[in-house]
Amino acid sequence: MSHNTARAAIARETRTKTSKRPTIRKSLLGVTLALAATSVSTGKASAEDVVNIYSYRQPNLIQPMLDAFTNKTGIKTNVLFASKGLAQRIASEGENSPADIYLTVDISRLDAAKELGITQAVQSDAVEGTIPTQYRDPAGHWFGLTTRARVVYASKDRVGQDAITYEELADPKWKGRLCTRSGQHVYTLGLISSVIAHKGEAEAQEWLEGVKANLARKPTGNDRAQVKAIYSGECDISLGNTYYMGKMLTNEKDPEQKDWAASVKLIFPNADDRGTHVNISGMALTKHAPNRENAVKLMEYLASEEAQKLYGEANYEYPIKPGVPADELTASWGELTPDPLSLADIAKHRKTASELVDRTAFDDGPAS
Repeated sequence: MSHNTARAAIARETRTKTSKRPTIRKSLLGVTLALAATSVSTGKASAEDVVNIYSYRQPNLIQPMLDAFTNKTGIKTNVLFASKGLAQRIASEGENSPADIYLTVDISRLDAAKELGITQAVQSDAVEGTIPTQYRDPAGHWFGLTTRARVVYASKDRVGQDAITYEELADPKWKGRLCTRSGQHVYTLGLISSVIAHKGEAEAQEWLEGVKANLARKPTGNDRAQVKAIYSGECDISLGNTYYMGKMLTNEKDPEQKDWAASVKLIFPNADDRGTHVNISGMALTKHAPNRENAVKLMEYLASEEAQKLYGEANYEYPIKPGVPADELTASWGELTPDPLSLADIAKHRKTASELVDRTAFDDGPAS
């Protein structure tokens, strides 16, 4: 069996297994979300005009950039979307993986992919010259694309103040008034990791214990669920990512979410000192990328001003390239002063952050 024939056989087997997985969905926009993509499964397209993407980002969020990239370069894009398990899948596929680029959210997932050994370093002036140092791996294994701030959602009716710090969330004045999602969720772990990076493990544990004591309920649900809880009067403040405000305010399928969003205001914590904790959506080149040259071209395009603007508008996030403005709705929430600490340094503490969540029994709720 020839090398090409073997790769085609492997791809067909992968496609068959993939079709049985419920986490992989077909996009309404017509994006190919399984490995039935031409170059991967049938061999009809040459390896010279395609790039294969494994993505945690929903296809409708990245399709505008991919379409623009194809129009500019003639290089087709195939996308495999799943809600979990992509890094492990790439690892299990090994040298036979058709994946060229890994797209995900959160520094924890990007750093974990590097530790898993499924990425490779990229040296590109176009990428490195665009993405600030604090939002990329020092060795070039991952790069940020957009930022999102971890802010406080506060009831307009029951919270009068317009400034807050993360440290203040442990103040007893908030007892029974705070809602948040699980402490083990990557978004929460990112914030806890940043507190460890700034304050040290001991002080971070004391802080987390104080936050737990202020919880109105056991941590549950996603960021939108916390805003719903504020709307219903269950709590007065919550932690959440900025872009959820945009998603709720523009939600035509579930217009009730517009009411949730209208009941709260966004407060950027620590705006007057170290800055607000931000996280990223990001990209990495896979270790065995079969279309490496095309993949790097796509990475360079995604770092460009054009793609940054499209990407930010698609999900109400902040473009990572300096000088590219946020869309009008995102900008209306106020000025973001991001914490300048390197996300690579913050990611070093994610294991400790997870241990603190368990040590304090944070997810058991306030009465534990």
